[in-house]
Amino acid sequence: MYTETASEFQGSDWRLCVAPMLDWTDRHCRYFHRQLSRGARLYTEMVTTGALLHGDQARHLDFDPAEHPVALQLGGSEPAELAACARLAQRWGYAEVNLNCGCPSPRVQRGAFGACLMGEAALVRDCVAAMRDAVGDALPVTVKHRIGIDRIEDYGFMRDFVGTVAEGGCGLFIVHARNAWLDGLSPKDNREVPPLRYDLVYRLKREFPRLGIVLNGGVRDDAAVREHLRQVDGVMVGREAYQRPWWLASWDRDHLGGTERELGSPEQVEARMRAYCERVARQGVPPFAVVRHMLGLWKGAAGARMWRQALSEPRHRRLPADELFRIASQARLAA
Repeated sequence: MYTETASEFQGSDWRLCVAPMLDWTDRHCRYFHRQLSRGARLYTEMVTTGALLHGDQARHLDFDPAEHPVALQLGGSEPAELAACARLAQRWGYAEVNLNCGCPSPRVQRGAFGACLMGEAALVRDCVAAMRDAVGDALPVTVKHRIGIDRIEDYGFMRDFVGTVAEGGCGLFIVHARNAWLDGLSPKDNREVPPLRYDLVYRLKREFPRLGIVLNGGVRDDAAVREHLRQVDGVMVGREAYQRPWWLASWDRDHLGGTERELGSPEQVEARMRAYCERVARQGVPPFAVVRHMLGLWKGAAGARMWRQALSEPRHRRLPADELFRIASQARLAA
């Protein structure tokens, strides 16, 4: 039985987060985002337990120290496997390990994890407990989930899920404020079609005041961030952060209690990313693997479209970073 003293949330490290996004939030994307905000919490793409235990661990887990604080998101449903992966997260120096109980894709469902785990609260509790036992207090174990699955729109379903999982030692829940429809909707439609129910996330925080509750889903501007932070402990932003990255440059000052960061201009961020491209090129990383995450940097500014087109032009992808950025800057300024 969950009790309010069992898993007390401490601190405000989750006040603003960038969501884990498959094929988007790789290590190059996270390095770019860290140039824009010192305080935002960053997440890896979801990595399955099988990929870590039977694949190239370094490829999945390596990250630049500049990315911190960064969390590893896991996909899996076997307590022993998740415990082994949590130990890997600790060994690699991650700040958090997060269990995905929100992804609705058919591929994830075939692996018996993601959003379908919301129907297996006791199993999720055991997974969390196994990960907590594996890492102790070295790093927090958190869960990301939806407000419900399929057409289950009963608040009590989510409340009971959270209460049960908290018994395993989870002190923080990241709640995407939509249902996940496991049949009949694509993953893209699952991000847009089920209605947003922020009121249910607010209610969850009221009923579990000692747990950390972070709201995710449909957050697009500072006004929404401020409104949600009056009700919950943190806000997680997904596509808007990726597609309009310069927004992150104001987060430290406006929402995280920091001062104006010496970011300078987008040109200076661009220069730092050019240096990063040159550094990782020595490891065999082509420039486009980095710059594809930067295409929204100048969004809304004069010449942004020409800059973006120059960076993504297929015939430019084999150019060295300094030449690629020079061409893109010339295209922007000439527009």
